[in-house]
Amino acid sequence: MNQAVVTEADLHAYLDGALPPAQAEAMEAYLADHPEAAARLQAYAQDQRALHALFDPVLAQPLPEALRALAASGPAARQPPPSSWWPRWSLQRIAAGVAIALVSGAIGWGAHGHYQPAETLAVRAALPRQAAIAHVVYSPDVRRPVEVGAEQEEQLVTWLSKRLGTPVRPPQLGRLGYELIGGRLLPGARGPVAQFIYHDTSGQRLTLYVSAEIPGNQDTAFRFAREGPVNVFYWIDGHFGYALSAGLPKNELSRIATAVYDQLERR
Repeated sequence: MNQAVVTEADLHAYLDGALPPAQAEAMEAYLADHPEAAARLQAYAQDQRALHALFDPVLAQPLPEALRALAASGPAARQPPPSSWWPRWSLQRIAAGVAIALVSGAIGWGAHGHYQPAETLAVRAALPRQAAIAHVVYSPDVRRPVEVGAEQEEQLVTWLSKRLGTPVRPPQLGRLGYELIGGRLLPGARGPVAQFIYHDTSGQRLTLYVSAEIPGNQDTAFRFAREGPVNVFYWIDGHFGYALSAGLPKNELSRIATAVYDQLERR
């Protein structure tokens, strides 16, 4: 492998284990000498793990009873008309389609300045998905789920507020049984995003994703989304987008999201 012409496709092929041994060895030498490429590879690996965490449970779902019955019947019965073949592949198509949408959405930002209405809809639609991916990537981390801990909350607030260009402070959820662990800065589609992580005494974690990059001046009521195993309540207030994510039942997460919304509204 010519180190001078390593491409993004080469990085992805290495990540997928698709390079021949000699090229893989050359790539490892290249990564050792190019920390910026190694950092990109690590980010790609995190995205890959997040997608698996979100969509592997979908692919692992059992076949519907109708398909089981069809498989158990005779050869003639296993030849459905073409129009009824779609369920056989629906789960794979759903997962592949969502993954393609994630990539397409990222590419689409290159022309965002020319399509403001579509951009607004895209950002709104992407908010719960981005929040869920950030949740499954960082919340399970036992050793370092956050960049700045709750014991340095004022420093955390100052740092995130400066980076987002507007005051950002984590809600207090102690009366609901959740304490702040801390927060971190994440890359968004148009700029930095803040993530706050909380936990309860059982170790259950939830994350609040705060984006200050919503185009226009939008207002939306609570919305609910389920992204793989993660439930998300999200809303938009002006230029801010908020998403609360956790592996909690919908009604319990709704109660916490309402408390978060009320606190933010009073500020």
